[in-house]
Amino acid sequence: MRKTLLRMTLRQLQVFRAVCEHGSYSRAAEEMALTQPAVSLQIRQLEELVGQPLFEYVGKKLYLTEAAEALKRASSDIFGRLESLDMQLSDLQGSLQGQLNLCVESSAKYFIPHLFAEFRRQYPEVSLNLTVVNHALVVRRLTQSRDDLMIMSQVPQDLALDFMPFLENPIIAVAPPDHPLCEADSLQLQDLTAYPLLIRESGSGTRRACEEYCHQKRAHFPNTLEIGSLESQREAVLAGLGIALLPRHAVRLELQHGLLRELPVAELPLQRSWCVVNIRGRRLSPVAQAFVDFIRTERAQIVKLAERFQPSHTGSGKNLAGSA
Repeated sequence: MRKTLLRMTLRQLQVFRAVCEHGSYSRAAEEMALTQPAVSLQIRQLEELVGQPLFEYVGKKLYLTEAAEALKRASSDIFGRLESLDMQLSDLQGSLQGQLNLCVESSAKYFIPHLFAEFRRQYPEVSLNLTVVNHALVVRRLTQSRDDLMIMSQVPQDLALDFMPFLENPIIAVAPPDHPLCEADSLQLQDLTAYPLLIRESGSGTRRACEEYCHQKRAHFPNTLEIGSLESQREAVLAGLGIALLPRHAVRLELQHGLLRELPVAELPLQRSWCVVNIRGRRLSPVAQAFVDFIRTERAQIVKLAERFQPSHTGSGKNLAGSA
């Protein structure tokens, strides 16, 4: 059996990992730029080498067999070692090379590209694979060890994680300039409850943080509209469908150009902390370790960089320190 497994190719393992990730032959084919029959052929050849089926359908859902789970763990180790070797060889050549696989919460996606650009000034040969998902999917990916590092707020306490807060993520109330609330010099969170509130989808970290905070402040919004992304939420506010609690970074341009107004709510902004997160005990690749070290040593530069995202006029009031 061991001799048979030596015939396994890295390409077959890449296709296998894509099917595992997406739970679908067709979506794996799309990611790998292959036809679905080509993916099926690769998996069938892999099953012949393993000697056992790798996937099974229950209803319309694809599940991994025990053999697939074992192969998935082995493939993660194989690709991890190859990536580490590639980076070590780059170190021997005197420059840091490789790819940083970074997964970020959607609220961080407006700032992280700027942060990576600063990092790349020091390490110009490093590339980036950036995945943007909501909080719930970040947590799911954490349990699957699919990324080098995560950028998130509200770090789960029930997982063995190492994390480092590095930047505040202020959440503010915004409305279009002609909204009645924009005429007020000072507001309480309770004053907002008479108007429709646009909220993110279930699983959003921003939604969860805001719901917990509003519950704490006893501010109940009877009229809400669920909007599936930050961009759609922002556009819905611009269209006059309601007000929203959004990360300031996500609406910085609209605030600067007067398309939106930050409401002067005494209890806002709600301060959360962005954290860089990784699985405790998991060895970081040289590129991932360099990125963590950059964040740790360049905090003053990062805060200065973030100041570019602050509009000239912001609301005042008490802050809630974000718990990591």
